[in-house]
Amino acid sequence: MMKPLHTNDAPAPSGGYSQGILSGGFAFISGQGPFAPDGSLVAGSIERQVRQVFANLEAIAQAAGGSLGQAVRVGVYLSDLDQFDEMDRVYREIFAEPRPARTTIQTALVGFDVEADVVIAVGQ
Repeated sequence: MMKPLHTNDAPAPSGGYSQGILSGGFAFISGQGPFAPDGSLVAGSIERQVRQVFANLEAIAQAAGGSLGQAVRVGVYLSDLDQFDEMDRVYREIFAEPRPARTTIQTALVGFDVEADVVIAVGQ
């Protein structure tokens, strides 16, 4: 059984997708950019953008009954891999050991520098 996730504490989807899906004891949370819950872009430093991305992911994780502390996999998408160290510094503040599996890739993002998605094990 699948259950869509929704919270007003993260931006509403801008296309044909859910903020996340709860299924089989896992929450699959869609990619989040650095947007405030009202949809406005949080511009500025990569640190500021990363913090907003993970605040959005945390809000959706909470709507699933969990938290980022239960993350098992994270995907991070950067517009420039030269920003990796700055992103990773914030990431290490957010995720304690043992940190979830992670993939980080450089990709074309329009108007912002970072996006991330996450899978959390709910209730574990």
